[in-house]
Amino acid sequence: MAFGDLKTEKGVKELNSFLEDKSYIGGYTLSQADVDTINQLPKTPAVNFPHALRWYNHIKSFSADELTQFAATAGSPLKTATTTTASAKDEDDDDDVDLFASDEEEDAEAARVREERLKAYAEKKSKKPELIAKSSIVLDVKPWDDETDMKELEKSARTIEMDGLVWGASKLVPVGYGINKLQIMCVVEDAKVSVDELVEKIQDFEEYVQSVDIAAFNKI
Repeated sequence: MAFGDLKTEKGVKELNSFLEDKSYIGGYTLSQADVDTINQLPKTPAVNFPHALRWYNHIKSFSADELTQFAATAGSPLKTATTTTASAKDEDDDDDVDLFASDEEEDAEAARVREERLKAYAEKKSKKPELIAKSSIVLDVKPWDDETDMKELEKSARTIEMDGLVWGASKLVPVGYGINKLQIMCVVEDAKVSVDELVEKIQDFEEYVQSVDIAAFNKI
């Protein structure tokens, strides 16, 4: 059988294809063709050539003396005193080893490796801290008139607690006619806090608050 140059990947690939449904190069037993072919291979076939690898390992299971003696007979079956023992050994080996099992074993190994890599990737991704989107907001809280108690207004606003809301600095800003508005800053987690809801909660303090406007809104 000709497989091209077995020192090249192309030649090994052709050998692999030929052995896809065969145990030996010629016939159903070891022959001179197997000896000649294996002598042309410079190294063990790679795992991506499973049929060639299976055949290679099987032929290599014969001792060097057996192969040498077989080659000396120019293709005749082994008939020396050691032949019977070798044949019996081969039969025993054949009973214990499924020559075509390597494909399934390699497929199972590939699947196991793939599952381990997917699991490792999932664990790594799950441990990566999730980026939390936040916004910095400045609110203008306007009172009814100059008689509104601005300290109580601010105190009331800060009693509002929401998951993802953190109150910040504040100051009074004159708006005219002796009236000051409360300018107060807060930081919110966008996924947890609705700004419209926060504004409504502040406006619920009707005794102090006339209206609430958003003076500044920045993503951080």
